[in-house]
Amino acid sequence: MSSQEIRKKFLNFFKEKQHAVVPSSSLIPDDPSVLLTTAGMQQFKPYYTGKADALKDFGSQNTVSAQKCFRTSDIDEVGDKTHLTFFEMLGNFSFGLPGQDGYFKKSAIQWAYEFIVNVLGISRERVTVTVFGGDGEIAEDQESFRIWQKEIGFPESKIARRGRADNFWGPTGSEGPCGPTTEIYVDGVEIWNLVFNEYYQNPDKSFKPLEIPGVDTGMGLERLAVMLQGADNVFETDLFHPLISKIQDAKPGLEDRVVRVLADHLRASIFLVADGLRPSNKEAGYILRRLLRRVLVYQIKYDIHAELFTLAVEVVREIFGDAYPEVNRGDEILAVLLDEKTKFEKALALGVKEIERYDRILAQDAFYIYETFGLPFELLQELVPDKLVGLNKEDFDFQFKKHQAISRAGLEKKFGGHGLLLDTGELKAATPEEVEKVTRLHTATHLLQAALRQALGNEVKQMGSDITAERTRFDFSFSRKLTDEEVRQVEDLVNKQIQKDLAVSCVELPIEEAKKTGALYFFKEKYPAAVKVYSVGDFSKEFCGGPHVTNTLIIGKFKIIKQEAVGAGVRRIRATVN
Repeated sequence: MSSQEIRKKFLNFFKEKQHAVVPSSSLIPDDPSVLLTTAGMQQFKPYYTGKADALKDFGSQNTVSAQKCFRTSDIDEVGDKTHLTFFEMLGNFSFGLPGQDGYFKKSAIQWAYEFIVNVLGISRERVTVTVFGGDGEIAEDQESFRIWQKEIGFPESKIARRGRADNFWGPTGSEGPCGPTTEIYVDGVEIWNLVFNEYYQNPDKSFKPLEIPGVDTGMGLERLAVMLQGADNVFETDLFHPLISKIQDAKPGLEDRVVRVLADHLRASIFLVADGLRPSNKEAGYILRRLLRRVLVYQIKYDIHAELFTLAVEVVREIFGDAYPEVNRGDEILAVLLDEKTKFEKALALGVKEIERYDRILAQDAFYIYETFGLPFELLQELVPDKLVGLNKEDFDFQFKKHQAISRAGLEKKFGGHGLLLDTGELKAATPEEVEKVTRLHTATHLLQAALRQALGNEVKQMGSDITAERTRFDFSFSRKLTDEEVRQVEDLVNKQIQKDLAVSCVELPIEEAKKTGALYFFKEKYPAAVKVYSVGDFSKEFCGGPHVTNTLIIGKFKIIKQEAVGAGVRRIRATVN
């Protein structure tokens, strides 16, 4: 079954179930809390909160969409068989009460099962599911279990009960809508997640039923295509194969990783440009520039003479033009891509001449090339790895820090002050770009402390922290060196929370009341009578003055780069985000 057929079947199936078919929203969201659209439900947020009227806007309380999505955190992982930047999310949504133009668990589950088995033709023997099993605070989702068992006819062996970490969504912050989920698996691979916003969590952690429950589901088209087309991975499906083939024809013999990177970045860039994004040095525009320049570097490195931008624009139009008409504006899209190519080639031509002067590039040389010609260290690693023998990213970053220190000194002299836009003692930033970076690192540090306590126990307590645009440094009480496995576990815990797209919320409370919430606080700190308590989903809660990101996806990918001893019983972790 072609991907186009899958997409159409999904939309038509729910259209027949009285859902309004809503076009994908732009990859450039109205929501300022995220750089790019990351989920199918993002455009529908106002309808869940009552700020907008779905019946008025769509003619129905129920909607269905195929949504364009982009994950910035996966850029560095692209090249294997699973990671993508751009992807499509199929979803159906309900914002109304059952019997009053909306629906809830029974219809959502029955329709999902009907679509998978009757429409897609997947044997029911291949299907298993999970439901929320309860955890002491929230009762088991017996209704979903009963529907799967009694209405669908699944034996208990095919219905797994799981805890809150796997099968409960929300709330976004210390209070708000939340509820259990049921996940659908085929051959052990999760393909569809059905979220039931059933409860409202109060600030005191008690729960009450929502007056108007909501349904929010998501199913990745790429993963579904792999399964239905018998492909080994997404790059072998019809969503990618035509573009992959063109790249391989243009340069036979390229290794699979390189071809996948080129295909992913070309496809993603075309969709971003089609939605109005333009390359720049900040925010979402920088993501686009990063993708395009990696393609251009690969063309040079692997001696690819074909015009990949022209090739890709045409292939993407052929594959996606019917579903997403914006990619049909080929001339306009290509003009943007070629303009960026021209800018890069000018910078690269000058930079390469400079590079040729060196037999070996030292850290200060690499920084000079970056500062003067705009060629980052990662690009040098791609172009001239033989000239970087013995040089690593940390050496380059050290030179970068030296440059920043000199720049800050100049700002101090010029303005007669410390020259920092942000200096809380813990957080330091000299430019708007650095403020954005330390804000991401600051929220990541909250997640780090929570992850350390989860992995190592409550012996862990904050002993100090220092955050700059380059890294976070976190000191904590612990009696021994962490094992490599423990470091990986902590890192994975943080990244898992980041990928959950958790909201970061804040409440201001009298200090004694704040302490009763269970929030962590730095015992050496003297706090005022009223304090702010920042929560990251249910994972982290701390006294803090901010600033923080609004949701965890903004943080990017978290990486621990070093651990060391500070003194007896005190460890230090240095980490970055990308």
